[in-house]
Amino acid sequence: MTEMQIQESRGPLAAALGAFRRDRLGLVAGGVVLFFVVLALAAPLIAAVYGKNPDEHYGQNLPGLLSEEGLPVLPNGGISGEFWFGIEPGLGRDVLTQLLYGIRTSLLVAVVAVAIIAVVGVVLGVTVGYLSGLADRAFTFVCNVLLAFPTLLLLLALSPVIQTRFVPPGENEPAWMQFTVLVLVFSAFGWVPLAMVLRTTVRSLREREFIEAARAVGAGRRHIVLRELLPNVWAPVLVHITLALPGIVTAEAALSFLGVGISEPIPDWGRMIARGAEVFYDDPTYMFFPGVTILVFVLAFNLLGDAVRDALDPRTGR
Repeated sequence: MTEMQIQESRGPLAAALGAFRRDRLGLVAGGVVLFFVVLALAAPLIAAVYGKNPDEHYGQNLPGLLSEEGLPVLPNGGISGEFWFGIEPGLGRDVLTQLLYGIRTSLLVAVVAVAIIAVVGVVLGVTVGYLSGLADRAFTFVCNVLLAFPTLLLLLALSPVIQTRFVPPGENEPAWMQFTVLVLVFSAFGWVPLAMVLRTTVRSLREREFIEAARAVGAGRRHIVLRELLPNVWAPVLVHITLALPGIVTAEAALSFLGVGISEPIPDWGRMIARGAEVFYDDPTYMFFPGVTILVFVLAFNLLGDAVRDALDPRTGR
């Protein structure tokens, strides 16, 4: 037997892992994703060893770092042995620690939103796919309505409403409220594609022989859904998660760029890019670091999602 046949004989999970290990690009992407996760988790420790924090205005508190116009005095955005990635124009904050804590911001929003999306999508998709009938028609109508909503415009409209309704005049929106609004909006619309995919998958599975056999021995709906159907839909769920997470990271950065996402003083990549665009002519280095970071981060996650999809799809012939 060949190596592939041996792995397939051990089960679909072993075959998928074997296919993923043979995908060198996928392994590299997975390593980059893991590197970003480690950086996010270890950001406080790295900042403590580095001796800087993302909130202190070094350029304003220490003389000789910023010019009268608020631009770094040293070339390349103020890069030096003390500030490895330079300092922020205007406020003079350390760029490296801003990037590290920006990873935490993006991952926190994306991971929580994706977790909710996975739970809601699995529950509704599997349930509706198995029940069919009136539930299926109502589900399709709701999905079509939600897909018609422009998520970005909804968040742009919600921001001033929340600010005027729930935040006292002259105060900033609390951090927990900013994160909650983003997570809820991303979750409210993000579950639809996953649920629709699982609905179609379950509709094809419910007529298979093993489902008919379960019904023949008297298994109830709950048993069939939990024990027979759910174990057979984990592959599309895993693929959807790995592809949805970078999309949420990009959307969150775009909203912060537009001024309706995460606001000061919480570090955020989108707001860093927005500030970099304002001073790009005088200090292009400041935009370089957050721009390259988010590009590498999202690209690695997309490549990892493609690798996972190919590993779990037997039709790729790997």
